[in-house]
Amino acid sequence: MSPTILIADDDPLLVKLVDYRLSARGYRVIAAADGESALARSAAERPDLIVLDAMMPSLDGFEVLRRLKKAAATRNIPVLMLTARKREHDIVAALSLGARDYLAKPFSPEELALRIGNILGDSAALVSHQA
Repeated sequence: MSPTILIADDDPLLVKLVDYRLSARGYRVIAAADGESALARSAAERPDLIVLDAMMPSLDGFEVLRRLKKAAATRNIPVLMLTARKREHDIVAALSLGARDYLAKPFSPEELALRIGNILGDSAALVSHQA
């Protein structure tokens, strides 16, 4: 069964790009456009990894991360922060809250796929695919 990746971001173009790139590598991609739905989908679907934006409606990514790591059902799901916030304070805060990795926007979709593969230990994701 393919690993499931939840993309939590309010930018539909970014979600479409990431979905396209990750689906091409065999991942199942689901999406959430705000913090509340990110929490709900995480609990309901138990994705293998969450790609989380810091700046979203309803709850920001840092609060979503905090709640994910407190809940028994979601605390072990690895989270990769993908956000335009690139100050040291933001990076340290996310990693302190339990994010496994942090990637600043703008980003390389190939780098994102490699980081996800590294977190999941997925050797198939490490193979370069041309889009």
